[in-house]
Amino acid sequence: MAATSSPIAQARIRPVSQPAAFGHAMLLPELYARVSRHIPAIEWPALAPDIEAILRLKRERNAVILAHNYQAPEIFHTVADIVGDSLALAREAVTVDADVIVLAGVHFMAETAKLLNPAKTVLIPDMGAGCSLADSITAEDVRGLRARYPGVPIVTYVNTSAAVKAESDLCCTSGNAVEVIRSLNVPRVLMIPDEFLAQNTQAALPEIEILTWAGHCEVHERFTPADIREVRDSYPGVTVIAHPECPPDVVAASDFSGSTAMMMNFVTEKRPAQVVLVTECSMGDNIAAANPDIEFIKPCNLCPHMKRMSLGNIRRALETMTHEVTVAPELADRARAAVERMLAVKPR
Repeated sequence: MAATSSPIAQARIRPVSQPAAFGHAMLLPELYARVSRHIPAIEWPALAPDIEAILRLKRERNAVILAHNYQAPEIFHTVADIVGDSLALAREAVTVDADVIVLAGVHFMAETAKLLNPAKTVLIPDMGAGCSLADSITAEDVRGLRARYPGVPIVTYVNTSAAVKAESDLCCTSGNAVEVIRSLNVPRVLMIPDEFLAQNTQAALPEIEILTWAGHCEVHERFTPADIREVRDSYPGVTVIAHPECPPDVVAASDFSGSTAMMMNFVTEKRPAQVVLVTECSMGDNIAAANPDIEFIKPCNLCPHMKRMSLGNIRRALETMTHEVTVAPELADRARAAVERMLAVKPR
């Protein structure tokens, strides 16, 4: 799915006469309608004041909120201006017309937004929003790989620090990994740090030798083929869609595999009656909110880092202009070049 813009900036903020929890008028009824399947009406009065404040602060600060597909529905469907997967957010970050970008996601995404918008203020509401993949490799590790495999291009997943990107030739996402590697026209590449994404990409590119690094996503590595068998036994005919950060045997047991954007597109275009998304839990919630006729079956796993984002800390980020994300100048140009080379690759 390409990044999408939300009309919430124009949402009415005044209370209207409509029954709600505790007998009061409901704030922002248009926005509540988007999340009513996932947020009980009794909980909305606790959320609406933060949403109302965020909408006001965005106008005052000339700010936009970029939210990853793994964000909870109350963020994804109410305050986000642009939503999407890592590739979509990277592409949209280049063209954002605002002074301030708030990244509702994890730290490497905020760094990427800053790389592509060096003159803008980029905020992340919680500096502890990390990533197991980003933590699995360092710039020193990449330099070691380059020494070990001289002349072999290094393709780095965007789920990495700016320091790692700066040591790489170009970046990729789960949505464009095949196109990026194919664009190099070489027989051998290093693809880091996600081992399973590299192995699943290798299956699509048997003509190219892909060397891997043993990094894993703590959400996706926990899924097993047994999980798939169990859900198929319980729900005959269910459609199983897996993220390519899952182990290859999980991907092989699924009906379709793709990035979060590709998952969303598959569901909205194919419209299976029942579907299991083998990925982070909020994905299913966010697609279900827009597709009430499709039944979403879990299992899923929560990303503890994505769940550090909340309406409360997004509001505080805009009120206090914290926490600002910066990239050291000695890294920024090289890291930016790796991201820009990725963005220049056009799908075939």
